Amino acid sequence: MPAEQITSPDDDRIADYRALTDVELRTRWEPPNGLFIAEGELVIRRAARAGYRLRSVLVDAKRVDQLADLPGDAPFYAATPPVLESITGFHVHRGVLASFHRKPPLTVTDVLTGAHRRLAVLEGLNTHTNLGALFRSAAAFGMDAVVLSPDCADPLYRRAVRVSMGEVFAIPYAKAEDWPGALDEIRAAGFTLLAMTPAPDAVPLQGLSPAQRARPAVLLGAEGPGLTRRALAAADARVAIPMHRGVDSLNVATAAAVAFWELSREDEL
Repeated sequence: MPAEQITSPDDDRIADYRALTDVELRTRWEPPNGLFIAEGELVIRRAARAGYRLRSVLVDAKRVDQLADLPGDAPFYAATPPVLESITGFHVHRGVLASFHRKPPLTVTDVLTGAHRRLAVLEGLNTHTNLGALFRSAAAFGMDAVVLSPDCADPLYRRAVRVSMGEVFAIPYAKAEDWPGALDEIRAAGFTLLAMTPAPDAVPLQGLSPAQRARPAVLLGAEGPGLTRRALAAADARVAIPMHRGVDSLNVATAAAVAFWELSREDEL
């Protein structure tokens, strides 16, 4: 399909792409309108392969041919770099953006039905960079699914998608409507809730029993405050990553990667 030239940031055809750096505005625009934005060719192609349907594509005029083979008949827009920056609010150095339709959201019951080995359970993670990095680790280390508390950030927000390198499309996830009630549902499905915390009474990650490692649900809290008292109380065990030189905690995405890797070793044992 020939690219339609965009010469003004006020063009109604590219409304999906306006002010992409304004988190509050994007939160009010994207989920209610059933869309999300993907940035970069790799991420866009992964979204398409995962079955997300294109709404439109917006590219640097010099890269018109880069995504010409994408499936579907969604409109294809092109603009110069200055116009792209005026539309989005930042320099689009990857030169390609796409708007996709969201899929119907999964429920906690949906993701538990397909999860048989291990879960990531997130409470209050509202930093998109951490969330995206965590999803990438979850995909790399074989987590079956991710359950999020209602106050977690949107996994399909552009920055989370970009940092995950599109791995948010590879991992089933659901936002729990009932929190922390969803933790009871997870336990009832046969998972052991492991609350990650630097608390002194926590069990070292490597010291978990075979039963605790068998079907773990790794419970992680927000950067700084960590898990709430209610979440900690609901856990079957408190678990810590042993550290040296007086370091008492790690970035939540880093801690998640360590925990996911250690528990993925169960596949080899």
